[in-house]
Amino acid sequence: MDSPPIPSSPDVFADLLRSLKLQRYERKAAVKSNRPDRQALSAEERDEILAKTAGRCHICGGAIEGKWEADHVFAHAGGGIHRADNYLPAHRLCNNYRWDYSAQEFQHILKLGVWLRTQIEKKTVVGRAAAECFLAREVRRVKRCAPEETRMEGGEGCDT
Repeated sequence: MDSPPIPSSPDVFADLLRSLKLQRYERKAAVKSNRPDRQALSAEERDEILAKTAGRCHICGGAIEGKWEADHVFAHAGGGIHRADNYLPAHRLCNNYRWDYSAQEFQHILKLGVWLRTQIEKKTVVGRAAAECFLAREVRRVKRCAPEETRMEGGEGCDT
């Protein structure tokens, strides 16, 4: 995919990101009524899926130990089917953060993440502010993701 033109201002960039998100929502809504119901995978299918990447997460490349998710190659929200050849293994956290972004949207997310990581590492004003906000969010996420036996009734799911 070729790089799209660089937005001319922060407001234009914010509008572009908002537009890409709305397009994603529209794609999901368009296929929602016609997509098949989710189906459970058999143990044999899960073994086949995990073997495709030699037991590694297809998103981050890390070793998968314990629980993992079968991630649709062609997203269920976009009409992806439930067959072992349409899945790859992923860590739960990786799969939840990847969602079903378009290629253009995901490229912006990756570029922003790499740039912001550098700002945090260099301890710039932007980096410090972002790190503070991010760490506060992580504390809230980890509290929501406490083991079920310590989570309050009605708590949210993990890794969001």
